[in-house]
Amino acid sequence: MIKDFSIFLKKETIIMSGLGFSAGLPIMLVFSTLSVWLVKAGIERSTITLFSWAGFAYSFKFLWSPIVDKFKIPFSSNIGHRRSWLFLTQTLIFFSIILASYSDPQNNLKFMATSIVLIAFFSATQDIVIDAFRIESAPEKKQGPLSAMYLAGYRIAMIVSGAGSLWLASYLGSENYKLETWRYVYQIIAIFMFIGIISTWCATEPNLKRKIYNNFNQVKFTISTILSIIIFFLVFFNFPKINNLNNFYYFFFNILKISFSFGISLLFLTILEKIKFLPKNVSEEIFLNPIIEFFDRYKKIAVIILLLIGLYRIADVVMGVMANIFYLEKGYEIKDIATFSKFFGLIATIVGGLLGGAFAMKLGTYKSLLIGAITAALTNLLFSLLAIIDKNLYYLAIIIIADNLAGGFAGAAFVVYLSSLTSIRFTATQYALFSSLMLFIPKLIAGYAGSIVDVINYPFFFILTAILGLPVIFLIIYLNKTDLKFYRK
Repeated sequence: MIKDFSIFLKKETIIMSGLGFSAGLPIMLVFSTLSVWLVKAGIERSTITLFSWAGFAYSFKFLWSPIVDKFKIPFSSNIGHRRSWLFLTQTLIFFSIILASYSDPQNNLKFMATSIVLIAFFSATQDIVIDAFRIESAPEKKQGPLSAMYLAGYRIAMIVSGAGSLWLASYLGSENYKLETWRYVYQIIAIFMFIGIISTWCATEPNLKRKIYNNFNQVKFTISTILSIIIFFLVFFNFPKINNLNNFYYFFFNILKISFSFGISLLFLTILEKIKFLPKNVSEEIFLNPIIEFFDRYKKIAVIILLLIGLYRIADVVMGVMANIFYLEKGYEIKDIATFSKFFGLIATIVGGLLGGAFAMKLGTYKSLLIGAITAALTNLLFSLLAIIDKNLYYLAIIIIADNLAGGFAGAAFVVYLSSLTSIRFTATQYALFSSLMLFIPKLIAGYAGSIVDVINYPFFFILTAILGLPVIFLIIYLNKTDLKFYRK
C-alpha cells in the first residue's frame, strides 16, 4: 500500500496539484465566498442563488474548447501548445479577480455580475487546458493518482479562497459590512494565482503531435465561435418574458430559452458555412468528429453514459449552492463557516479525493463511482437533521466532514471515469463536452435553490437533494452490468 501511494510524490503528480490549485482558486470567488459577500451586502436570497448561473461558463465551455484544442497562440512555439494556453488563461483570471474586487453589489450589481462571469469564463477555459494536459501527460493507469493530486490541489485552493478569504474578511471586520474589506480580500486571493503560473512554468509539454490549422482559418473560426457565443447570450437575455409563472413552469421555460438560444447559435454557424466564411471540413472535424467518434465507440449505450455524466454530481451541486446561506441564516458566524466548512471540510475533501483515486486503481471505476454516489446522497440527509436541531458547532463539524469526505471520494472517482471515456485524438473537446454536461443540469436546478427553499424550507430541501441522487445509483449499477471495457484511441 505504501508503494501504491509513492506515486503521489512524483514530479508530474506534484505539478498536477499546482495546476489543480490554479483551477480551484477562482471557483470559491465565483460561488461560495461571493454568496457571503452578497449576504452581508443585503442582497436577496433568490438573487444570490441566481449568481450560481455564472457556472454556465463551465457548462458551455465545450463551445470554445475546439479553439483551445486546435489553434495556437503566438508564443506557443517557444513553450508548447498547452502551456501557452495555461499562461494566457491564468493571467486573465488574475486580472478578472482584480476587476471583481472593485465591484459594489449595493450600487452596481450588473458590474459585479459581469466581472464574476469573466472569472468563470477564463476559469472554465483554464479547466479545458488542464484536463487535456493531464490526460495527454500519462497513460490511463496513472490517471487515478494524477486526478487525485489535481483534486487535492483544487481543494487546497478552495481552502485558501474559501476559508482563507472568510478568515481574512472576519479579521478585517466583515461582521459589519464594509465594501473595502471585500475589495482587499479578493485582491489578496488573486495573488495566489501565481502558484498556478509557477506550476505551468515547471511543467513539461505533453509529447503529442496535433493538427494545427493555418492562421487564416484560425482567425475565421475564432471569430465565428466568439460571435456564436455572443448571439447565444443576446438571444437568451432578450427572450420574451412571461410573468406570473410558478417556479415549476419557470424552470422549464428557462430550459426552452437555453435550447432556443443554442439553436440560434448553431443556425448562425451553419449560415457562415453556407456563405463559405467558415470552412465546412474544419467545423465538422472540430465540432462533429469528437461526438461521432464517441457514439461510434459506445454505440447504443452512449446515451446512458451521457445521462450518468449529466446527473452524477446533481446532489452535491444543488445542495452546495445553498450551504453558506443556510449556515448564515442558521446563526453561525463567518469564522465558524471558515473553520468547519472551508477548512476542516475541505481537508476532508482532499482525504476523500486521495481515497477515491486509490480506490479507483484497486477496485475499478464503477465500484468507486457507486460508493461515491451512495455516500453523497446519504450525507445530504444529515443536513436536514442539522436544519431542525438547535445551533451546534459539534454537529456542524461532524456533518460537514462526512459530507466532504463523500464529495471528495465521488469527485476523484468521477474524474477518472471521465478521463477513461476520452479519446486521445479529441482530448480537450471531448472532456470539455463531458464536464460541461456534468454541470449543466445541476447548475440549472441550483439557480432555483433559493426559491425552492422559500417554498419547502431547508429540511425538505436537503431531503429533496438526496432524492435527486437516487437515479445515479441505478445508472451506475446498469452500466456496470453491461461490463463495458473503456479505452482511449
